Amino acid sequence: MQIETPPADKPYDKPEGERRGLVIVNTGDGKGKSTAAFGLAFRATGRGKPVKVFQFMKVPSARFGEHRLADQVGLPVEGLGDGFSWKSKDLEQSAQLARDGWAKARAAILSGDYFLVVLDEVTYPLIYGWLPLQEVLDTLAARPRDVHVCLTGRRCPEEIIAVADTVTEMKLIKHAFQAGVPAQRGIED
Repeated sequence: MQIETPPADKPYDKPEGERRGLVIVNTGDGKGKSTAAFGLAFRATGRGKPVKVFQFMKVPSARFGEHRLADQVGLPVEGLGDGFSWKSKDLEQSAQLARDGWAKARAAILSGDYFLVVLDEVTYPLIYGWLPLQEVLDTLAARPRDVHVCLTGRRCPEEIIAVADTVTEMKLIKHAFQAGVPAQRGIED
């Protein structure tokens, strides 16, 4: 077996630009969008930065693993929804919860009080037409210079991708669900 010698050159040159708040998007059909956003939120919290996570589809009483750890480290996570839309008994109520939640998230972004604001699963209320896309775009443009915003969810609107600084698409190759394996504690929740 031959071992390759790493290149002597740096893999990239250090950018010359100024540090500023970023718009980060985690999208695609693969697993890991929210997980990556929570990783980012925990990283910033670990650095002593103020962070707020808004979950557009989770109920306020959700107690998944990330919520339990967030409580332990003082990371505020707010569920804004009533669960998965396909289980909703009242879609207009679900839409109103999303609009009310967006008002809170928008205020948090524009306040400048947070280093990072995570809008977890925000693409779904956008896709369903429950939130006005232009208002989200306007909020991202008007946010204070040092505020980072991370948006997650499938089928992120192209207009958001166009203004984002960093976009990652999680691509589904295969998933245990497809083989009939149910969700597991500590992996999916």
